[in-house]
Amino acid sequence: MYFFDEERHSKPHIHARYSDQEAVIEIPTGVLLAGELKSNKLKLVEAWIEIHKDELMANWEMASKGFPIKDIEPLK
Repeated sequence: MYFFDEERHSKPHIHARYSDQEAVIEIPTGVLLAGELKSNKLKLVEAWIEIHKDELMANWEMASKGFPIKDIEPLK
């Protein structure tokens, strides 16, 4: 999640990276907005988003206003 990152994708989203791939995924719906990830990795990220949706949305609100965000448990 990047601060003030509303220019390219105005919807609440995260940036997920794996190896040399990067994807931009909408938080509320899990829709892929840009980029790509291997399908099995994308499914993991989608599940992680679903589990942490409330935390991610709270962080999105904070980041879009330039405030620090809270750590969220990573994928394991």
